[in-house]
Amino acid sequence: MKRRTLLLAGTAGAGALVIGWLAVPQRSRLGSGGLLPPGEGQVALNGWIKVVEDGGVVLAMPRSEMGQGVHTALAMLAAEELDVPLRSVRLEQAGADAIYGNVAMLAGGLPFHPLDSEKEDGFGRAKAARWVVGKLARELGINATGGSTSVADAWEVVRTAAATARASLLGAAALQWKLPVDELQVVDGVVTHPSGKSARYGELAKFAAATPPGEVKLKERAAWKLIGKPAPRVDVPAKVNGSAVFGLDVRVPGMKFAAVRLCPILGGSPGRVDGTAALRMPGAERLVMLPAYAGTAAGFAVIARTSWHAMRAAAAVNVDWQPHARGTVDSAEVDRALETAVREQDGFAFHGRGDVPGAERGAARVFEAWYHAPYLAHMALEPMNCTARVAAGRVEVWVPTQVPGMARDVAARVAGVPADQVTLHVTLLGGGFGRRLEVDYVAQAVRVAMDAGGAPVQLVWPREEDTTHDFYRPMQVARLRAALDENGVPSSLHVRSAGDAITPRWFARAMPMLAGPVDLPDKTTSEGLFDQPYGFANQRMEHVSTRSHVPVGFWRSVGHSHNAFFMESFVDELAAEAKVDPVEFRRRLLKDAPRYLAVLDAAARQAGWGTPLAPGRARGVALHESFGSVVAEVAEVSLEQGRPRVHRVVCAIDCGTVVNPGIVAQQMESAVVFALSAALSGRIDIKGGVVQQRNYPDAPLVTLARAPKVETVVVPSGRSPSGVGEPGVPPLAPAVANAVFALTGRRLRRLPLSLDGEA
Repeated sequence: MKRRTLLLAGTAGAGALVIGWLAVPQRSRLGSGGLLPPGEGQVALNGWIKVVEDGGVVLAMPRSEMGQGVHTALAMLAAEELDVPLRSVRLEQAGADAIYGNVAMLAGGLPFHPLDSEKEDGFGRAKAARWVVGKLARELGINATGGSTSVADAWEVVRTAAATARASLLGAAALQWKLPVDELQVVDGVVTHPSGKSARYGELAKFAAATPPGEVKLKERAAWKLIGKPAPRVDVPAKVNGSAVFGLDVRVPGMKFAAVRLCPILGGSPGRVDGTAALRMPGAERLVMLPAYAGTAAGFAVIARTSWHAMRAAAAVNVDWQPHARGTVDSAEVDRALETAVREQDGFAFHGRGDVPGAERGAARVFEAWYHAPYLAHMALEPMNCTARVAAGRVEVWVPTQVPGMARDVAARVAGVPADQVTLHVTLLGGGFGRRLEVDYVAQAVRVAMDAGGAPVQLVWPREEDTTHDFYRPMQVARLRAALDENGVPSSLHVRSAGDAITPRWFARAMPMLAGPVDLPDKTTSEGLFDQPYGFANQRMEHVSTRSHVPVGFWRSVGHSHNAFFMESFVDELAAEAKVDPVEFRRRLLKDAPRYLAVLDAAARQAGWGTPLAPGRARGVALHESFGSVVAEVAEVSLEQGRPRVHRVVCAIDCGTVVNPGIVAQQMESAVVFALSAALSGRIDIKGGVVQQRNYPDAPLVTLARAPKVETVVVPSGRSPSGVGEPGVPPLAPAVANAVFALTGRRLRRLPLSLDGEA
């Protein structure tokens, strides 16, 4: 990593270095053409764009495609500014340079209330902090696909890179033809002049590489031809014809296969290991012991001729598994400990205003409710896998990952080679949801490949290992309390939650060089609680950070996924206490939050809120902001054999400027089904340190036959793009729970939702 510092005159020491570093302008993310390896007939115009002789364009792609449509969205940004058809844009995996880092993801981790940030004039506290973190993020260059930030991060840099390339190409034509550049036009990658002169981009590329771009202007919104309109996804044809390459599809000549088996007791390790009988089985070749890499459990892998042979042999190894010296974990005990922490400990206050204790003392009554959320596994359809080859001091890795830079670094550390001796190929991801922000399986694959005599090895986790050795969404407990007057109108809101912090654990696993000895407050623990938009006059939102010794990680929509359930269920309870319609109650609390109110109204209108429903059905509503986007969902629910059945979900979203409305609708549909599966049956139970759920039958997903009809309403916005992949998840569970209350009068305060009291 390159660092730039500037010492100010008359100063010295660390403070001066920091001040000097802050004084240096932010690093440009455009990059030089030297960052892109030239292919035949290709000319690089900057670190993002190459032009091909046939007129095509190559875009450096730093983000991972896991079904969210990022390859299409970023290609659309480039095509728009270059004035080429979308089909002309080809994608090439970006390299390891810092310009490809995800600046928006790090800046999004700052714990500022969105309404406070929007009210700032000029360079306020939140904007200043985002500038500093953005500058640091540019220097670190952490390449990650997560936090629903891919389009938000690319919005300026990809368009600027494409517009700069276009300016150089037009400048080259103007110089060659000796004509004013403002008289030139571009249509579908062909530069023309009214005199009849014309040239394709490919004909101008070499001259353009040596031509300064001059003034670069991004297109005005009114001139957009692609952005904001539906466009076919660029990844669909390959997925339909079978040529798409996911991690499990990788095939390299001479490849062997390996299957892992890890200690089933969380925190435990293998004692005596006897692989004699296993290695006598057909196809089995070698047993490799695996330490606890990057936060995962210790265990072993068996190398074999095929993955089937490897899995059978691994299952046949005789192992004496040993628990951790500190003992074992039980999720029921963790749940009780979290409730005790909420009762007895003060937490870190992420947000506060007014006088909550005073409001409670003067209230007619104080209304309180407790909510619980379980551990959750990611359950991605494609299990963890990685293919690696270690030979002649070099490492080559093929992997479905959300963090290619970190995967490259851990591969280098395990193999004991410099990072520049690692070649990493990012495949398509068969689901990520945050699980592939981890690099444990990459470390294991490289270690196994080191014992394979130079042959490439594809390491695969059987589904049971994948489910029982995840980095789970943390269990969380929250107490919400409101001071009410004699009419049930709230004057305060006090929230205290407890649960493990994800971010410090993740840094310690994935980037140990950045993990400090002290845990700083983690925004993910309280997001969706401290940053809610409702106008309670007095507020205090605090969190007690705990350490359960259960491996926890980022799960689609992270803390919002359970905190929205807590908050929006409680707001519905307050509406019932005030005897006010749930939508109208929220409207009254949103008078200073017009953006949120517009989304709520859009969802209510589309859903027909207040209109009659068929007997046995009811509607529930929830509103939530996450990753910069506001989503309201209305769920239409009935009961079938005592269980909620969701028939229809209306999603209204304000996600800023929309690049491709078709992808927005797809992601809302995906989020609803994903969240509904978790809301109805998602849970991880741990007994004696052992995860009880092992495969999909233990945590069923919503099937096509039971999937609701999903309608998406996009609320127009002139803001920059914000998240889409995750914001549809948080409102679903509370909307369903609130509909169940409307049907039955029963409040469901524990996930997964159940009317039998067993959940």
